[in-house]
Formats: sequence, C-alpha cells, structure tokens
Amino acid sequence: MAEKQLKHANIGCKLVAPPPQLRKGCDLALEIDLIEQPAIERTLKEKVYFVGIFPLQGSAELLNHVKINYYGKYTMVKAGNMKLVFDSESGVIVNTSGGGCPDIPYLNLQMVGKKLNEAPRPREKGFTLCSLMLDRAFEEACALWEGGKK
Repeated sequence: MAEKQLKHANIGCKLVAPPPQLRKGCDLALEIDLIEQPAIERTLKEKVYFVGIFPLQGSAELLNHVKINYYGKYTMVKAGNMKLVFDSESGVIVNTSGGGCPDIPYLNLQMVGKKLNEAPRPREKGFTLCSLMLDRAFEEACALWEGGKK
C-alpha cells in the first residue's frame, strides 16, 4: 500500500527486502531517497501503517529468479518460494502454493479456477513478501500463456 501511495504522489520508491537487522518475518521495505523523507511521512501518515524510516547503506534486492517447469498440459512458474500452476491450453490457474504468509490462502481462493487474464493480481490483493513473489510468478505465467496462445 505504501508503494501505491508514494507512486500516486509521484514520489520514487522501490520494493526491497528489509535488511536482516530489521526483518520481522515476511515483511517488505521501500527504498527511498532520504531527501524526500518529510514528504513521504506526510503522504503515508494517515493512510498506511509503517514502522519507520531508517537511513541505511547498501541494498537488499528482492529475488528476481523465476523458474518454469512443464508437466504435460500444465505449466508451473516458481518465483522465490511461491508457485503458480496453470493449464497451458486454457490459461486456468489450477494451483498456487508455497510461502507461509497469512494472505496466501486468501489469494489462492481468489485465483484458482480463474483464467490468468481474469484472476486478480496478487500484489493488488496481498500485503506480504509471499504475495509479491506470487505476483512475479503470475506475471511470468501471463506472459507465457499469452505468448503460447494461437
């Protein structure tokens, strides 16, 4: 939500993994320009809960590795620890799995049984690192299916 609010306010930011010393589980962090800290605090203050703004050095990029496996008529796309399986012909999502975040069962219910072009984006409905990784798998699955349609 914070990323959406900041981008809507034309404030640059990038989703990253929190540094190890600040991790509390499957949470996310935003990389920002500290010069914009007052504007960011004003933008987020009443709309989004955030722990704080901490000046850090270095970067903690999110895993961007996607792996694809084919099982007969099904395609499995894995991003991080999240997996999405879809019917290669119809584009119907048949399973999602992985992760231990609390929003994953909800996302599974929202996505399974729907075509890739009709299912909600995980990053629009979820709030955790697992939902972000599922979104990366979803994005790749959509590209594969669109490219494979005749």
